Amino acid sequence: MIQYLYLGRVGYDEGLRLQAEMAGLVAMGRARNVLLLLEHPPVLTLGRNAKRANILASDEFLKRRGVTVHEINRGGDVTYHGPGQLVGYPIFDLRTLRTGSGGRMGPVDFVRGMEEALIRLCGRFGVWAGRICGLTGVWCAADGGSERKIGAIGIHVARGITSHGFAFNVTTDPREFELIVPCGIADHAVTSLAREVENPEELPALEEIARMAAREFGEVFGETVVEVESLAMLREQAEKAPARIPAEDTPLRVPAEVKRLRGGGEGPIQA
Repeated sequence: MIQYLYLGRVGYDEGLRLQAEMAGLVAMGRARNVLLLLEHPPVLTLGRNAKRANILASDEFLKRRGVTVHEINRGGDVTYHGPGQLVGYPIFDLRTLRTGSGGRMGPVDFVRGMEEALIRLCGRFGVWAGRICGLTGVWCAADGGSERKIGAIGIHVARGITSHGFAFNVTTDPREFELIVPCGIADHAVTSLAREVENPEELPALEEIARMAAREFGEVFGETVVEVESLAMLREQAEKAPARIPAEDTPLRVPAEVKRLRGGGEGPIQA
């Protein structure tokens, strides 16, 4: 089961705190897999592999624009979050998920699943989207063949529990990405759903698109999706649920792709 909540606009610090809280509840078995869907004020986030040089604006300029900067433990480089962007934080226990072949789902499988959910979400609006070999995220292609990124993904996995997640540009102004080298990739074109559809004024509200995204997550991961009305209700349910002692994760052989994405080490994967 996936329990999802739409939280509206949430400050980035609060988003980090909520992720930690939900990860604790999922680890203890007091909550099922939780998908937090929200929107952030303008913020730049630097993943574990990020280079400060990929922020092109000065600290003074960012301060004047009201853009904050956070260094975090997800994989990947630098990205932008802001108004008009649907941000999703899946706090999932990977040990409860299975691949299509019935095997245990690993971090790379999970990232590919998130990509698939966003690709399907684009398809609901008649927008073709797909992947680019060797890169992570979701891309739209122009008639001339140039690709533009519409969805960024970066996760962290600790003791089998995922955090961080995806950023899907709905009505986000792509010019905001001029503050950075997005994901550390030069000449990285960015787009939004509003720029890809024929009638952007007919797009539903962000909350409805969040609901559609949650349904796609359920389809891709083969889980029932249940909307939770509020954090208070989720916490109340968690209080009533019996806690369990978090099991020690069984060590597994780390796939070569994960080693490459991690740069040979442990922790977050490049995504």
